[in-house]
Amino acid sequence: MSGLVAFLVIVHFAASLLLAGFGVHRLSLAVRYHLLVKRQRRHRPHPPERLPRVTVQIPLYNERYVATRAVRAAAALKYPRPLLEIQVLDDSTDETIGEIARVVAELREQGINIHHLHRARRDGFKAGALAAGLRVARGELVAIFDADFIPSSDFLLQTVGEFSDPTVGLVQARWEHLNVETSVLTRAQAVQLDAHFTIEHGVRAGTGCFFNFNGTAGIWRKQAIQSAGGWAADTLTEDLDLSYRAQLQGWRFVYRDDIGVPSELPVEVAGYRIQQQRWAQGGVQTARKVLPAILRAPIRSKVKREALWHLAGHFSYPLILLLAAAGLGVSWLAGPVERSWVVTVDGTLLLFATASLTVFYGTAAWVRAPQQLGRRLLMVPVIMILGAGIAIGQTTAVIRGLLRGCRTPFRRTPKYQLRGRHDTSWRSAVYRIPATGTATIDCVLGVTVLTLGALQLISGGAAPTGMGVLVGAGLLSVGTAAFAQRRPRFRTIQHERRGRQVTRMLTAP
Repeated sequence: MSGLVAFLVIVHFAASLLLAGFGVHRLSLAVRYHLLVKRQRRHRPHPPERLPRVTVQIPLYNERYVATRAVRAAAALKYPRPLLEIQVLDDSTDETIGEIARVVAELREQGINIHHLHRARRDGFKAGALAAGLRVARGELVAIFDADFIPSSDFLLQTVGEFSDPTVGLVQARWEHLNVETSVLTRAQAVQLDAHFTIEHGVRAGTGCFFNFNGTAGIWRKQAIQSAGGWAADTLTEDLDLSYRAQLQGWRFVYRDDIGVPSELPVEVAGYRIQQQRWAQGGVQTARKVLPAILRAPIRSKVKREALWHLAGHFSYPLILLLAAAGLGVSWLAGPVERSWVVTVDGTLLLFATASLTVFYGTAAWVRAPQQLGRRLLMVPVIMILGAGIAIGQTTAVIRGLLRGCRTPFRRTPKYQLRGRHDTSWRSAVYRIPATGTATIDCVLGVTVLTLGALQLISGGAAPTGMGVLVGAGLLSVGTAAFAQRRPRFRTIQHERRGRQVTRMLTAP
């Protein structure tokens, strides 16, 4: 065995062990949910006799399709009007500004305490907008909803009772989905997010471990935000960052699995890719920022371990690419013994990954939609292909997150207020994201990987590695889907011209 082949075999085996570790942790979450969390019957406090003053914040940026709906949903919250303040934190540069101004004026005439806070410069992105609003917020509690979220009218009355405990700093509600049936992509996302909230949040909250605010559908104690250092814009996941800083200060978080807040799932592959890259880069930035403090903190070892698994989750993407590349190299350079070893390890890992994902997502599906259990389990292969298909972009995001001083803009995921599964109005919307370049790279790489595997099988009789096939199929599938969703060039030019005009008008002296 040559030195290069030996190195590739060692790399392949090490990456396999690390990925298997993520699978074991995922299985342990499902087991702990069944053993520790599922049967818990926690008393839900009623609203206190003295209701606290609440500020509702709606941060938005160029959300012409969903912004007014979000503002009206906030205005419909059942809460004593003298104790409710609404802030629309508007960083928009397009027609959204005028639409929000009109609806805010209308609601103010109805006696609702609502403010339209527009910033001409988007300093700090979402974190900057939240910080600016917090400086003038009058509420003891601060509820935050992104522009595509629609809280029920009794959301505040269901959650403010938790703050009767002076140690509670945050109450996080579960996300629900308005457009699950739009496509295979939205169905796969729904399965993933249901597992994140039901299993991950459920177990972490139920076992006294740290878990995170998800950026929306939650309500903070203002004092908790301030004591933890406030909103910071040095990561792309300001919500995750503040969550860990606040819990390290001793604040306790509450997860309310019984409260769901509907929202819209991304329908575009390009939009989904941007969202996942933002979460990956921001998650690694947060890990680099807070993990040293977590490991030094005088907290239980199980809390440290769970925080480590949580914050390291995005490193699975570079491991997938490393595993596929090492396996491909061995299949071309090594002899039959090494090739058979790598193929066996790869196949075993894929079987284990499939099993762990099936248990993990199946548990959440059984809790959330037992009548659709079989249909949701069919999404497991789709989720695996989707994850492999975005692995290159995710790996790039992880690398950016590791580089100190690497700053990238906060790119929000466009939402379109879709009405039903057959609503295709998003295809001609102005916020569509050009994706042709990335899709071309995905397709070329996917075809290359699959072709190399097929040539190896034909010429040498050796089976290609399972991870190589998965990555090749994922890249080709994601790239093809992005091509199928590309927007008309005319609309692209029209939107870009309009955006430049609006920006010039807003920034003119």
